[in-house]
Amino acid sequence: MTTRITIKRPDDWHLHLRDNDMMRAALPYTARVFGRAICMPNLLPPVRTTADGKAYRERILAALPKGSKFKPLITCYLTDDTDPDDVERGFRDGVFTAVKMYPANATTNSAAGVTDYKKIERVLARMEKLGMRFLIHCEEVASGVDVFDREAVFIEQRLIPMTKRFPGLKIVHEHLSSKIGVDYVRSTGGQVGASITPYHMELTRTDWIGGGLRPYMFVMPVIKTEVDRLALREAATSGDACFFLGTDSAPHPVSRKLAQVGIPGIFAAPVAIESYVKIFEEEGKLDKLEAFASLNGPKHYGLHPNADTITLEKKPWVAPVAMKVEGPEEIALCHKGGETIEWQVVDC
Repeated sequence: MTTRITIKRPDDWHLHLRDNDMMRAALPYTARVFGRAICMPNLLPPVRTTADGKAYRERILAALPKGSKFKPLITCYLTDDTDPDDVERGFRDGVFTAVKMYPANATTNSAAGVTDYKKIERVLARMEKLGMRFLIHCEEVASGVDVFDREAVFIEQRLIPMTKRFPGLKIVHEHLSSKIGVDYVRSTGGQVGASITPYHMELTRTDWIGGGLRPYMFVMPVIKTEVDRLALREAATSGDACFFLGTDSAPHPVSRKLAQVGIPGIFAAPVAIESYVKIFEEEGKLDKLEAFASLNGPKHYGLHPNADTITLEKKPWVAPVAMKVEGPEEIALCHKGGETIEWQVVDC
């Protein structure tokens, strides 16, 4: 039985740090373990321009723990009016790693997202030419589309036509959540990669709403069926280069999670890599963990893996219940808070 594992330092290819007090509280959990992270731009206001991206990166770097070598990778929030020249400038200047698309009103802070897909084609054409990655929240939110079908409908109506129109555009299907999505990503021959969260591999909609509503399991895209959960676990642990780690860790003040109309997001950063290790152990695929956590993501983004390593041991500890946030914001509750976690990072 394996009780100790060392892998190249992983990266988080989908992370919400938020901003200001919340960002300063959440950042150390990620920076301790991960070498880099794709930092989502859905702030208030969003990170829309190169100037916005530079300022946000500076705020993150200023908040890092002393001596940290963590590198934030900044993304541009795509709107109907995004300027291709500014996107190119941000990419060439090393400010933007990628562009992120939210369909308008698909998730938290996405009201300024895309409403007209024809209007963004100039940006996509420029990104294809530059070799810049395009990150998509793949859900169709048109009226009449069932919330559990949003991913499948988006793939059929938006993503398949998009990949055909821009065959050289490298795409990331963010937080993959369905078997349909798994099968589609595999069919694209590497043009489309996908990040997978721990909780989409741990939970089903029965866990979420089957025995009473559990608002801390509410995410977008929503967690789905056992068939979907098993497909995601198989994909992540397969070693296939198109699947990689992306926690989608997203802290929120407790009052907003428990509001009459709650908001989606799970703050998974305090137990992120430990959760993935447990999943890979359960699947008998610890030998595939390094590919998923440390190699596949950099390959899809055209980057080198981290040179250093982290080590985990099967050594139980108790996850923090909440993260205290300084200033006017409230605490953010942690995924698996108060639970005994079987694996622990012992050297990072």
